[in-house]
Amino acid sequence: MKRKSSVRELIDTGTDKRSVRRDEQGRFTESDDVGRSLSQDVRKHAKTEARAG
Repeated sequence: MKRKSSVRELIDTGTDKRSVRRDEQGRFTESDDVGRSLSQDVRKHAKTEARAG
């Protein structure tokens, strides 16, 4: 049986940022650290347009 993936939410703890998934009771099931380089990549504007896929 394939499980529907839950929505990931971004939590800013003040010292770092984390993407987390919660189960039906609101408990954390998965937690990933968002590195500083990734958060910098989001802020940069790309010079070239990437193709889809």
